[in-house]
Amino acid sequence: MGKRLSWTWTALAGLACTGLASGPLVAAPPEPLPADQLDWQPWGDARPAGALCRGRYVMPDYRLPPPAGEKVASESDRADYGEGGETILGGEVLLRRGSAQLEAPRVRVPGSRETAYAEGPLALRDSGLLVRGKAAELSLNSDAASIDSAHYVAHEQRLRGDAVRLARLEDGRYRLTEASFTTCEPGSELWRLVGNDILLDRERGVGTATHARLEMGKVPVFYWPWLRFPLDERRQSGFLWPTIGLSTDSLDYAQPYYWNIAPHHDATLTPRWISDRGLLLGGEYRYLFEQDAGQIEGAYIADDRAAGDESSDASALENGDDRWYLDYRHAGRFDARTRYRLRYGAASDGRYFDDFGRGFGEGDIGSMPRLAQLDHRGDVWQLQARAQGYQKLDDTLLERDKPFYRLPSLTANARWSQGGGFYQQWRSNATHFWRDVDETKVPIREAANGTRLHLSPAIGWRLDESWGHLEPRLEWLATAYQLDYGERETARDEGLTRSVPVATLDAGLVFERELDLGGRGYRQTLEPRVNYAYVPARDQTEFPEFDTAEQAFSWNQLWSPYRFSGSDRVGDLNRVSLGLESRLLADASGRERLSVGVGQAYYLEDRAIDMAGDPDTLPPESNFQSYYRATRERSPLVTRADWQITDQWRSRWQWLYDDHLDQTESTSLALQYRADAGHVVNFGYRWQLEGFDPSQEDEDVVNYNREEYDVSFAWKASRRLDLIGRLLYDNTNERALEQLAGVQWNDCCYGLQLVWREWIDDSDTANTTEDDLTDRGVFLRFVFKGLGGVGGEADSYFETAIPGYRATALGRR
Repeated sequence: MGKRLSWTWTALAGLACTGLASGPLVAAPPEPLPADQLDWQPWGDARPAGALCRGRYVMPDYRLPPPAGEKVASESDRADYGEGGETILGGEVLLRRGSAQLEAPRVRVPGSRETAYAEGPLALRDSGLLVRGKAAELSLNSDAASIDSAHYVAHEQRLRGDAVRLARLEDGRYRLTEASFTTCEPGSELWRLVGNDILLDRERGVGTATHARLEMGKVPVFYWPWLRFPLDERRQSGFLWPTIGLSTDSLDYAQPYYWNIAPHHDATLTPRWISDRGLLLGGEYRYLFEQDAGQIEGAYIADDRAAGDESSDASALENGDDRWYLDYRHAGRFDARTRYRLRYGAASDGRYFDDFGRGFGEGDIGSMPRLAQLDHRGDVWQLQARAQGYQKLDDTLLERDKPFYRLPSLTANARWSQGGGFYQQWRSNATHFWRDVDETKVPIREAANGTRLHLSPAIGWRLDESWGHLEPRLEWLATAYQLDYGERETARDEGLTRSVPVATLDAGLVFERELDLGGRGYRQTLEPRVNYAYVPARDQTEFPEFDTAEQAFSWNQLWSPYRFSGSDRVGDLNRVSLGLESRLLADASGRERLSVGVGQAYYLEDRAIDMAGDPDTLPPESNFQSYYRATRERSPLVTRADWQITDQWRSRWQWLYDDHLDQTESTSLALQYRADAGHVVNFGYRWQLEGFDPSQEDEDVVNYNREEYDVSFAWKASRRLDLIGRLLYDNTNERALEQLAGVQWNDCCYGLQLVWREWIDDSDTANTTEDDLTDRGVFLRFVFKGLGGVGGEADSYFETAIPGYRATALGRR
């Protein structure tokens, strides 16, 4: 097994660029005030569950009632009058005009009554805003004001800062000179933005700054000549934080720009420079209407200088090739019953996502879907029309592996029910299958394109009572093909038909008793079940394989008459299945605490129909697995248990045991712990006999007995700290398939995700380990709440890798 050591870092751009800034870093705002002067109130014992901050900003009540109209109300301990009508208020002075209130020890109002001059220490309040300062000049005719040595707090936005001078403009915006801005709580110096000139527009929810620097612990780490940033959760156009990737031989730098086109439209453009490949331009456009929504994304590189470096010998990639991908999605509805979906995906080659990726931890992208689908759901009929296909991403793609397109596929299903339990069902589908292949280079069975019509009417009767059920059912499967072998010379019939009856009888009883365990009342059930299925064999040797595969055996297969998925094969079957299930229900609520089942199928005849479709020939005895699967007299014994041990602990277990050969065919065990506090711990085990799943394609069938352990956890060590980890271990080959370890820290004014991951890339050939590669990566995301963050989101990957985990959004305060 080879190793490719490719360390990928997504890190603070500022840490890489420190010292490169040439702009002035001389802005020096005043030292901040203590918390008790900034309307800050610690939570104390009243702290809400999940609160990240240690307190909150609370604006006290106004000390003066609002005056009528545009008048100015005042209150002071004393008033002196000078020449020209000048008024000097002293002691404890209060002025209020509209929503603005001034508190100061001394205020001078000239005779013109247009401006007031206040001496501090003063406090100006206005609609959730507090500004303290040494001196102020306020207009008595408008909202304009100017305050020296200012310290401000915006309560709702949870932001604060300090400025040599703060001016409120007549249009309601605030201009700050030599100022700082942060969302950290008072006393925290974790980060702040410092600029020579900062403009805050609270109405639009956006701020701008010139000659701005980001400080962490008062240490400058990044510089912008000009910066635009959000003040709240509203979308704003502007540059997002860059993403940097470093490996042993290349630098990967991406600089996204977000464009808030309109309330229902936005776009992100991402130029990306990869030092050993060149410039790649990526983008995403999203739109949302009342009944429709969609997005289009893609990327393009005109000259990939490393395109052919890691390609296979048969690949057509060469250095200097242009490479790209495109993915369009749209969904909507015409009315409450009629919906539609559109999807088109394409990539320049099968290795595009291996070389350029799409996001952190994203699994292998094996195909690019293409779909146009219309659905109508009526009271009786369900109608669907679709055109569907996909581009399979393999390097290189063999002719026989090219996928079929459905151009089109039309479905009409219906169900009618009458009193007394009688019902009728209709299912029908007509599909034209097509793929672009050289018919002379694929096996004759796979050379045909064509149209398939499949009809399956059914009638049945169901008795469904609390004590049990009984359901006889008869279904008729009628299929017709019109095939085209193109340039391939063949004597095979191009017009094929097949008609197969499917008869089933399903019956079960339910016995109940009251049960007391550990002082708690339960209701226990005992539910025996029997199922009979008969499907005669039909010759299908000349039938194509458009969308069919043989299904692996499971608990559900005990009760199903269909041995194949799709409609190209109908497997012969003469079988009786017996099962016994017992459930333990909490007596008061009816909640299921334990479900245990055991079952086995008994075959009355051999199963001659396999993918070859020959009803007269069994698989050769030299192919033991196929021969045994066709001739065995009984299925594996299936045992399953689902146990809700406590409100926090739950386990699932399934075991398929061949009591004839005395061997386990498949077993799986899952144990999960979930606490109300958010803790999740998962233990998983899987063992599977070689060749157990006959539905897999040749390159996906492993040539060994698979034994895997899967342990994962997400532990909320505190309301701020999540610890994350996973180990997926291949015990057969004594190797770790995936290792993951990380932390997520979500504080009042910032968030952090740091994760290390190592995984096996099987090079799209699961049936051999010889060409497997080991990939490693380190992921870092840092969010400055109220300013933005560095690195892409990985929450969806964590939730997939650790079942039951729900990541806390780092943008939430």
